[in-house]
Amino acid sequence: MSNTLDFTLIEGIQCFSPEVANAYDDYPDGGFDVTEEYAQTSFWVSSRTRLFKALIKKNLPSSKKANFLEIGCGTGDFIKHLRDEEKLEITGSEVYLKGLVYAKRNQPDVNFIQFDVTKGQIGRKFDMIVAFDVIEHIDDDLAALSNINRMLENNGIAIISVPQHMFLWGPLDEIVKHKRRYSRDELRRKMETSGFKVRYTTSFVFLLFPLMLVARLFDKKRDDTDSDKDALSKRVKFSPVLNSAMNFFMRIDEFLVSRGISLPCGGTLIMVAEKGNATAA
Repeated sequence: MSNTLDFTLIEGIQCFSPEVANAYDDYPDGGFDVTEEYAQTSFWVSSRTRLFKALIKKNLPSSKKANFLEIGCGTGDFIKHLRDEEKLEITGSEVYLKGLVYAKRNQPDVNFIQFDVTKGQIGRKFDMIVAFDVIEHIDDDLAALSNINRMLENNGIAIISVPQHMFLWGPLDEIVKHKRRYSRDELRRKMETSGFKVRYTTSFVFLLFPLMLVARLFDKKRDDTDSDKDALSKRVKFSPVLNSAMNFFMRIDEFLVSRGISLPCGGTLIMVAEKGNATAA
C-alpha cells in the first residue's frame, strides 16, 4: 500500500521523517566524522566507488535523462563522483541530519533530503535507486525494499549492496550497528518478495576474502575503553603501502565484475534488479 510522506524544512533541508533525523539509532553519530576522513584514503572506498559508478552507467536507460536516488548517501561522498554523468538527475537521501550537513555543505547544488525509507515514499518516481551498504542497518529491511520498489518507474532499476556471510560477524558489525549480514538466498528472497526481478548477483572483495576472514577471526573483542569513533577508526584505516596493495587486488575484482562474472564469495554482496510486482511474504 502506498504511503506518501510530507516534508518539514529543517536547516534548509526537506525532512520527510523529522522524528528520527537526530536519533542515530542505526549508525554511530561519530561515524560520519570518520567516514569523511576515511573516504579520502581508503582502498575500499575507492574500489567500491569505481565499481558502483560502472554498474550505474551500465544499467542506465539509454534514451533519456534518468531520475536517480541514492538511499543512505551519508556525507554525499559517492554522489560527488557522479557529478560528471550528464544523464543523471541526482537526489541524495539520508535518515540522519549530520550526514546531510556534510553533504549539503560540500555540494550545495545537489538535492539532498532527509528520509526514512521504511516509513513510506517521497512522492516522486525514479528510474534508478541505489542503496549501498544501507539495508543491513534497518530492522525492517522488507519495508525498505518494498518502498524502494514503489518509488521506481516501470522497468526501473535498483542496485543494492550489503555485507555478506554471517560467519564474518564481528565487533566492526556491532560498532556500525549492523542488524545482520546476508546470504545470497536471503537477499534474493527478500528482493523478490518486495517486487524485484533480480538481473545480476555477485560477491565483491573476492580476492581479499581469505585475508578478510583471518582478520575477522582475530578480531573477536573490542576494547571497551574505546569510543565507537575510535573503535571504528582502528578497523578501517590502513597504512598507505597496505592501502595501495589492497587497491591492486580490488581492481581485479572490479575487472571480473565488469565482464559480468558472478564472483562466488566475498565480504560484500551486490544485486542489480528490475522493478516487478511484489509477492506475498
